Amino acid sequence: MTPAEKSQAIEVLKEKFSQYDNFYVTNTESLSVTQVNTLRRTCFEKGVEMKVAKNTLIRKALESINNEKYSGLYESLNGVTALMFSNSPKDPAVIISDFRGAKGELPSLKAAIIGNDIFTGDKELSKLKAIKSKNELIGEVIGLLMSPISRVISGLQQKAEKETATVE
Repeated sequence: MTPAEKSQAIEVLKEKFSQYDNFYVTNTESLSVTQVNTLRRTCFEKGVEMKVAKNTLIRKALESINNEKYSGLYESLNGVTALMFSNSPKDPAVIISDFRGAKGELPSLKAAIIGNDIFTGDKELSKLKAIKSKNELIGEVIGLLMSPISRVISGLQQKAEKETATVE
């Protein structure tokens, strides 16, 4: 790779890191070409962008954006690295977990950036899968707000039914 190609690759990565608040760093080292293509297709279908890049280029791109913010991520940059970019913090975790199924441990999670938080290690995958999306949280809040109103309406309806039953 020429220095010009490296610079261009770093710029592309910087653009992706700046564009997305959430990204996952995964290990796809032992996956076959067919498995990687299947994983890419699944990511595409779910709106997750997957890129394979050299660790040194990833590190240089992250250092040029905000070295302090991403410093906890650098230890994870080893072996074959695939990046998964998503607007949803949960989707890549679900994709990784579903892709594994009962077959094994790959792709494994090296690290994930969710907003300003860094999650390192494959053990964090279950936590990341449990993150609720914005729409799920809004639905829960609406449900909590509607619950007291529903109980009041239900109580009034029961009272009205009792009164009509005693009149008859």
